[in-house]
Amino acid sequence: MTHSGPALRALLERAQAQAKRSLGQNFVVDPNTVRRIAALADIGPGDHVVEIGAGLGSLTLALAETGARVTAVEIDEALVAVLSEVVAGLDVEVVHADARALDWTDLTGGGSCILVANLPYNIATPLVLDLLDQVPEITRMLVMVQREAGERLAAAPGSAAYGLPSVKVRYWATARVTGRVPASVFHPRPRVESVLVEIRRRPDGQVAADADRLFALARAGFGVRRKMLRRALRGLVDEAGFAAAGIDPAARAETLDVDDWARLAAAPAPDPNR
Repeated sequence: MTHSGPALRALLERAQAQAKRSLGQNFVVDPNTVRRIAALADIGPGDHVVEIGAGLGSLTLALAETGARVTAVEIDEALVAVLSEVVAGLDVEVVHADARALDWTDLTGGGSCILVANLPYNIATPLVLDLLDQVPEITRMLVMVQREAGERLAAAPGSAAYGLPSVKVRYWATARVTGRVPASVFHPRPRVESVLVEIRRRPDGQVAADADRLFALARAGFGVRRKMLRRALRGLVDEAGFAAAGIDPAARAETLDVDDWARLAAAPAPDPNR
């Protein structure tokens, strides 16, 4: 059983709460949508699923129906008590916390987990990137985010959406958009379309390059993305570095895949004394 529109509004009244724009809250009120998400997540008995922004349990109920063990994280104190009532008797643990300040080792017990969530638009991109960087226990994600943000997370080199977030995702994982979600399934209705993005952590770990160096180069390159790399990376990579990496200094940032950035990061840095 999942929430319809009238049922969710009744729960909001019981909680004496309303959707908070400051928390980016848009609740899913279409049972077919949450069941579709649970099916796409490919989860079941034996899986540990973490849901961020559980709200009043629309998606939580669909995840629990699969037989997976669910940890539902919710920051809004006004919703936590009602959420706990909604999932009572199910294999769901409700955690009242800010996902950006969680002790993930404690939450996961050091075991692997799968993140499935309708992420608040205002934190979605930085949260996904931080989790990839800091929480190796999360082996894959299925997240619903604003369409533009989702397309950036999953973008390939050469596309208009490709940028620094795309490179950061590709450093740790593979990503793809698995479907669109119309605004009509939310309460309140957002002004934008949403997409589902599947992210799978690389089984052999991150790309073999120093993250700080690689992201510094990519940040500089995309900071002036219309300029040739020779100019965008001036002071960071010299002609010898481009040659060692096999990268054309006349190329632009949006044409380089993460492996190209990795070779640039591994190339000798310019000699400051020259």
